[in-house]
Amino acid sequence: MPRRTVRRALVLMGTLAVTTGLAACGGTEDEPAAPSGSSAGGTFPLSIENEFGTTEITEAPERVVTVGFNDADFVLALGVTPVGVRENLGDHDVTKRPWAREQLAGAGDIPTVGGEEIDVEAVAALRPDLIVGVYSFMDQAVYDQLSGIAPTLAQTDEHADGATPWQEQTLLTGRALGEEDRAQEIVDDVEARFAQATSENPAFAGTSLAVDLTGVGSGHYLLGRDDLRTQFFTDLGFTVPDTSTDVSQERLDLLEADVLAVNGYTEADAAADTLFSGLDVVTGGRTVLLGSYSGAVSAALGFGSPLSLPYLLDEVVPALAAAADGDPATTVPALG
Repeated sequence: MPRRTVRRALVLMGTLAVTTGLAACGGTEDEPAAPSGSSAGGTFPLSIENEFGTTEITEAPERVVTVGFNDADFVLALGVTPVGVRENLGDHDVTKRPWAREQLAGAGDIPTVGGEEIDVEAVAALRPDLIVGVYSFMDQAVYDQLSGIAPTLAQTDEHADGATPWQEQTLLTGRALGEEDRAQEIVDDVEARFAQATSENPAFAGTSLAVDLTGVGSGHYLLGRDDLRTQFFTDLGFTVPDTSTDVSQERLDLLEADVLAVNGYTEADAAADTLFSGLDVVTGGRTVLLGSYSGAVSAALGFGSPLSLPYLLDEVVPALAAAADGDPATTVPALG
């Protein structure tokens, strides 16, 4: 299976698919959805290089469609409500995601433009003047189709598929929307929040951490730096493996680290997995259960956006601090 297909499959298994609306809602070619609002203030025309070519944007976009699994959050953070989004394929009700309540207030139902695959015809029906798909896993053929509809922002070739750092994704999106200054302010603000968390928790620095994605492959999947879900932890100072890998039942020892963060498990799930429950990192009280895929914490980790990351800092850092304090008697709260 090609790497891009494998990576997209993991996105689906890990409930990273994103939407801000419900399927079967919204405008048509005859009755288009209302414009999302101008992003005036930038300098147009402009050109942005991506892994497939060059995105040429002649004027400030007003009708933005996001075809990536988390791109809606980045557009919302910059003050623009998309007129179309990628359909949610996970269990969390992202229309009520807590970290974007303010940005979604009054947005109503937003049309969707495909789920596992991008529905190019649905995108065209919304008549966008900008298509944003940095975290879309699109290929050259789909990019070419989308570019025939409107300027299309894809990821650069500087990172593995789906592993663009949130800072770069914010700045890329901000540039395309004509909001470069605002994008930089957002990055600076979120980075300052990480800096505060690391200063309050110096034990995080250099501590090894395994991020386990459950329900994938043979049951467990170890995430590496090539997956955006680990950036939340590395930005806090933890170290993770370079490369993601499937973990067989015979090699659960790969999950042994100073701290283990488990995506997809509740306390009941962990207790039912007897081999997992016997790991030293589990019995030693150094494991953080991030909850089921229907929970907000797991979903927020998947978004990895400037909206969801501050939410994760509030929700997850106390549990990580309890797991990393070196005292097995410290209770690590389970999340969800």
